Amino acid sequence: MDSVTSSAHCRQMGLIAATIGWILSMTSMGLVDWRVWHLNSTSDSDTILASVGMWQICVHHLTSDFGKPTSCYFYSYYDTFIPVSIRVGQHLLLAAGILGFLGDVSVIFALRKMFMRVLPSQGICSVFVISGLLNMVASTCVIIAIMWNYHSMMNEEGISFPPSFQIPFKPGMQEHGIAVLVAWFAAFMLMFGGVFHLADKCPLDFHGHPEDIEL
Repeated sequence: MDSVTSSAHCRQMGLIAATIGWILSMTSMGLVDWRVWHLNSTSDSDTILASVGMWQICVHHLTSDFGKPTSCYFYSYYDTFIPVSIRVGQHLLLAAGILGFLGDVSVIFALRKMFMRVLPSQGICSVFVISGLLNMVASTCVIIAIMWNYHSMMNEEGISFPPSFQIPFKPGMQEHGIAVLVAWFAAFMLMFGGVFHLADKCPLDFHGHPEDIEL
């Protein structure tokens, strides 16, 4: 029974880590500052920043007073100016969200069946392995999106925004935003949760009553 309890606790730790990673990956997808562009301003008292995200762009006019007028534009499917790096990043982060969600659901299902002793041990172990693989693939998707974004910045790839945006093709200077840090932490937690499920040895059988297994 000790082995079953230990395995259950280990799976729960993996589930917690993967769930945190999934939440952070979904959060990073919604954050706008994957790239922060510093734009030239015609006024010495006005600083213009453009936060380029995976789903929208926001322009911040940081004036000398306390006001910070901001205008945002959400990308649409028909926008032709969106570069390949952002299009790919959108799909990768969406895939990571779906795979991470399926991985968490699989673990919850397997833990429930473990305590109820409904499925044979081999079947439950297979579900844990599948969940671990799903989380690791989700982590890989997030990492690829991060690295593609980094590659685009290092190569100083521009974006042909519509003239109405009044944003140049390339910024005077650009840097990573907080979204990248959130995405890195999400990838780490997803990978950590996946490794938990794959590395832990699954008990060969489950004897005793479900209430004997302490959560």
